[in-house]
Amino acid sequence: MGFLDSINISASGMTAERLRMDVISKNISNANTTRTSNGTPYRRQVVIFEEADISQPFSSFLSKAQNNLNKSGVRVSSIVEDKSEYKLVYNPGHPDADEKGYIKMPNVDIMVEMVNMISATRAYEANVTSINSTKNMIMKALDIGRI
Repeated sequence: MGFLDSINISASGMTAERLRMDVISKNISNANTTRTSNGTPYRRQVVIFEEADISQPFSSFLSKAQNNLNKSGVRVSSIVEDKSEYKLVYNPGHPDADEKGYIKMPNVDIMVEMVNMISATRAYEANVTSINSTKNMIMKALDIGRI
């Protein structure tokens, strides 16, 4: 595995975590949306990650032949809706209230979303640290070559 491969793997992680943060932000911003374009309350969305092979066909063949680690990163396989139940809130004056005075609120829990946002931020920062460490190792190797 070369140094550029480690940078590519970290970059794929940064891209995936950025999309995860975007989806979490969308969830937070729609935490009180009781009616979407299809007439139902907003449903929380979740990002699903999967391993992604970022190697070139020939280099992956050589890696397998030499029993090396496969060069892989991460990619977003899908964004799915959370199928958990809506929250029922008693508010008889709300336009979306049913005959008993309850409205269906989105299944978004702000605390869970904030924890997920912190987790995504930390994962993003870890990938940045990995890229910076690789860059520092490259610079030290170049310094050794100058002597």
